[in-house]
This record gives sequence, structure tokens and C-alpha cells, in this order.
Amino acid sequence: MTLEFALLVAVGFFAQLVDGALGMAFGLIATTAMLSLGLPPAQASAATHTAEVFTTGISGLSHLYFRNIEPRLFITLSLAGVVGGVLGAYLLSNIDGQAIRPFIAAYLLALGLFILVKAFRRSPTTDDARTTRVAPLGLVGGFLDAVGGGGWGPMVTSTLIGSGHAPRRVIGSVNAAEFFVTVAISTTFFIELGASHLSHIAALIIGGVLAAPFGGYVVRHMRPHLLMGIVGLLVSGLALIQLVRALA
Repeated sequence: MTLEFALLVAVGFFAQLVDGALGMAFGLIATTAMLSLGLPPAQASAATHTAEVFTTGISGLSHLYFRNIEPRLFITLSLAGVVGGVLGAYLLSNIDGQAIRPFIAAYLLALGLFILVKAFRRSPTTDDARTTRVAPLGLVGGFLDAVGGGGWGPMVTSTLIGSGHAPRRVIGSVNAAEFFVTVAISTTFFIELGASHLSHIAALIIGGVLAAPFGGYVVRHMRPHLLMGIVGLLVSGLALIQLVRALA
């Protein structure tokens, strides 16, 4: 086992631990860490999304079983997210990785700061609130998730809950829709890039599987806002380092 493979297993473990507790941030943490290890943006995003096919599939089935999915919200997000994800993956696969690296780092930095803000703010929600502009949100969320390697959960979930929609229905619908978005993004990357990122996928899956049983423990013993703050600081710090390196 190489050092890089072992580090990616650790990344997958930590990312899944956080994702199991918050319902988001696997892609954000995994992609940011892989970029810090020197992987090109396209390969980092491809490995992350392929590994997420397994985690999002299980998550979606769980939410379906517990009836956390709102059909109209789920269908709209799935269709729009798939279109945005395919466009983002195609764009990322066909441009110079070094040229786009500063923009990816800036996006991840902004998303990390956004998570930090969410960690220290608590907005009230109601079960009968209505959501508007779901399709454009899904389109943009899918596109940026593919290009940045993560952000579907933090962006789409946070925006919908922030609008006042019922959190249980949002989390269930967004997580279930993410499976189809992730499959579309992963398929596009495989068509464009081939199988050059398979070793990275295996490392992330191994780490994620090892961490899966501990998600419930983290939820029970750590406050979500504290965990979000840690994630925000980690992602922002790594992204800032990448941005400085890219612009140097």
C-alpha cells in the first residue's frame, strides 16, 4: 500500500464520518484533500463522484424506506441536477486542469466559508413552507458539484432549508436525487477520462465503508453546528492553500 493510497483511505474515512453525521460534505472534503495531494481537478472530481455512487445509493434507499422523499421535489432536482452535472463534467474533462485550478480553489474556499456561516446561524423552518426555483437550483448545483468535485449537499440542501422548506423532506429528496446526479457525472467522466482514477476510487470506498458504522455515534455525541464549523475551517484552509499555490 502506497502512502498516497493510505492517505486517501483516511480521507474517505473522515469524509464519510462527516457525511454520515451531516448528510453532506463527502465530495467537498474528498475533492479538496485530493487536490491538496496534487491530483488534477478532473481526476479528483471523477474519483469522488464514482465513490459517491455507492454512498448516495444506500442513502437514497434509506430515505425512501423512511418516506423522507417529496416526489415532485425529488424528480425536479434529479432531472435538473443530471443536466447540470453532465455539462460540468464534460467541461472539466476537456479543459486544462492547471488553468482551472485557481477557479476550483476559489469555489471551494467560498463554499467552505459558506459552511462556516451556516454553522453559526440558525434559521427557523416550517413544514408548510413552499420552495420556488427548484430546477435552476438543481441545474447550478449539479454543474458546480461536477466542476468543483463537491457542493451538491451544502448548496442545494442549505438553500432549500434556508427558504423555509421542511428539513426532513429536503434532506431526503436532495440525497435521493444526488444518486442520479452522481451516476450521470461519473459516467461522463469515465467516457471522457477512461479508468485512470480507479485506484483513487478504491481508496475512498474502503475508507468510507470503514467509517459508515460510526456516523450514528458522531451524530449522537457531537453537535452538528460544531462539526459543520470544523468542516468549514478544514475546507477553507485547504482551499486557501491551493489558491495561493495556483496563483504563485
